[in-house]
Amino acid sequence: MPDPEDVQDVQAAQRRWLALGALVLPVLLVSMDLSVLYLAVPHISADLTPSSSQMLWILDIYGFVLAGLLIVMGSLGDKIGRRRLLLAGASLFGVASLLAAFAPSPEFLIAARALMGVGGATLMPSTLALIRSVFHDPEERTRAIGLWTAAFAGGGVLGPVVGGVLLSYFDWGSVFLINVPVIIILLVVAPKLVPEHRHDEQGGFDLFGAALSLAAVLAFIYALKKGAEAGIWSATSGSFLLLSLILSLGFLVQQRSARQPLIDFTLFRRRKFVAGILTVTLGMLALTGPTMYLAQYLQLVLSMSPLAAALWMVPLTLASMAGAMAATIVVARWGLSRTLFVGFSLAAGGLAVTATTPPQDGLAIVLIGGSLLGTGVTTIMSLSTDVVVAAAPIERAGAASALSETGSELGAALGIALTGTLGTVIYRASLSLPAELPEALQEAAAQTLGAAISVSDTLTGPAADALRLSARQAFTSGFTTAAAVGAIMMVALALLVPWLMRSAPSKHELQSTVATEATAEISAKE
Repeated sequence: MPDPEDVQDVQAAQRRWLALGALVLPVLLVSMDLSVLYLAVPHISADLTPSSSQMLWILDIYGFVLAGLLIVMGSLGDKIGRRRLLLAGASLFGVASLLAAFAPSPEFLIAARALMGVGGATLMPSTLALIRSVFHDPEERTRAIGLWTAAFAGGGVLGPVVGGVLLSYFDWGSVFLINVPVIIILLVVAPKLVPEHRHDEQGGFDLFGAALSLAAVLAFIYALKKGAEAGIWSATSGSFLLLSLILSLGFLVQQRSARQPLIDFTLFRRRKFVAGILTVTLGMLALTGPTMYLAQYLQLVLSMSPLAAALWMVPLTLASMAGAMAATIVVARWGLSRTLFVGFSLAAGGLAVTATTPPQDGLAIVLIGGSLLGTGVTTIMSLSTDVVVAAAPIERAGAASALSETGSELGAALGIALTGTLGTVIYRASLSLPAELPEALQEAAAQTLGAAISVSDTLTGPAADALRLSARQAFTSGFTTAAAVGAIMMVALALLVPWLMRSAPSKHELQSTVATEATAEISAKE
């Protein structure tokens, strides 16, 4: 007969991995909803007739609110219970998705998307923190976070594909309705599979710190977005960046004196924790900017439809998911520092390949470069996320997870803003406009590649072909330059981060070493 203890161990292991399956569901949804709406924009415009400003808010408010509330929700989950917050947030996310699907006006849709952002902000740190409390074995936890990262990476690129398929058969509201059955499954299975965990220490919640945190992050994200839209740092973006800096300094000062601070600043004394946050932030920066350009390259340079472009990006998604899952196997053999070095090297190689993309017939190059980049970035992000979560005491895992996710969101915003700014500057400097083109059309064509293509469609003959060719060459120059700069940054990080991640001796180990040396010295004297 089998040993009862062995049977219990097997059942406990099965329960842990089933719990992980439940925790991966909301991560997939949150990631998909960052991108699923892009293909629905024409349908929403035709139905609700929003202004250009309203459409921007429809697209962006979800990510704004999500990024702004991550730190707050991570700390709140530690206090009231992570599973409780997960279920409450999932319920809100499902209701908000239902409201968005049947929104009768642009204002209503913006409000519904904001509510989705509130719900999404509870899901991300809660799932990571619960993985920390469910998986106590370091190797199992690393594998679990690898799968979590794979789901997050896959959802981002899966969003446009799912959106394209749904919009081929259903109304635009279907891109939101798809969330509802998944949320219902989560609400049913999570209470049975996922154990509750909370910090036993009782205390109030830092509402003032939460408000400062939210305002600082929102101002920073908004500044980056306005800078990316303008292509240069405008007065608006500079003002909001300064406001974010002032609010951030106020938040740091306030947290030092708060009785129940949102952030445990003692975590930043740990070299690995700081290196993990740095890696997650810069990894997303390196991935998001080129990916944004890649989607435009496929559609505007290679003339693919949005759905065809999304389908061609599926190999990149698979490579990214493979990198996150392979990292958990490789790190067991090579160690953390070597695996991180390989991940950064792959990312640098992918960006270097991408930097050779020609203004035509570059599909194979961008697929190879993008796949290498995705594999490398998800490798380093998976392992760094594990380091960040493991570095925090289990009672503060929610706050630590929120810091990791906030770094990821800020990195994504930085990637879009900095890469977009650099690409726009190079595009405008490289663009050669036909002399006979009216001044108003010249100004329009100089804004973006999409605008230049639209202007060329109004022309005929050699002028149209010349403008189209020049715009595509200028765009590709910006794209490849940004990739080259990213490759240099990845090489620098390949040298810095593995050094930071090297295991430093603990205080206990140092004391033991001193004691051993002292004993040896006494013995030698005797």
